[in-house]
Amino acid sequence: MRVHLITTGGTIEKVYSEQSGQVENVSAQINRYLQTLRLPELRVEVTPLMNKDSLEMTDEDRDMVLVVVRARAAQAPVVITHGTDTIVETGKLLKAKIHPLRHPVILTGAMAPLGFERSDGLQNLTESLFAARVLKPGVWIVMHGQYFDVDNVRKDREASRFVAIRTSPAQAMEPET
Repeated sequence: MRVHLITTGGTIEKVYSEQSGQVENVSAQINRYLQTLRLPELRVEVTPLMNKDSLEMTDEDRDMVLVVVRARAAQAPVVITHGTDTIVETGKLLKAKIHPLRHPVILTGAMAPLGFERSDGLQNLTESLFAARVLKPGVWIVMHGQYFDVDNVRKDREASRFVAIRTSPAQAMEPET
């Protein structure tokens, strides 16, 4: 099976810069992740689109993501690595503008960069590649062992995780996914 992996930057792609003493988006890191995985039945085709912190993404950047995802999602499932601060915004744009979706589109990221203690990047990427193979067509966020419909999720900054949004009393009775 084939999955398109589109990289846009974010913490999942950040590295520590000794010169600045900060973590920065300097160069694509996704191949470091992929080299550690055993994916015998999966062909991952990587498209490095940009390498930005999501807070620096512009409307033009999101339009570029839309164009690439629209083309790739017609052929196979898509996984997008993205910064967590505006991942929901990008996901909602994709959901609103791509009809019909034939394959799932998965957005994922990380709270800590690869190589940092307790980095969640490899886990989230691995789970996203699996989710791309089993979820129905739609736009999803996959993080920390959970998947969320992009319309019903938000980032909980205090807990450093994503949580489902409950919009009605009936939903309060449903278990979180």
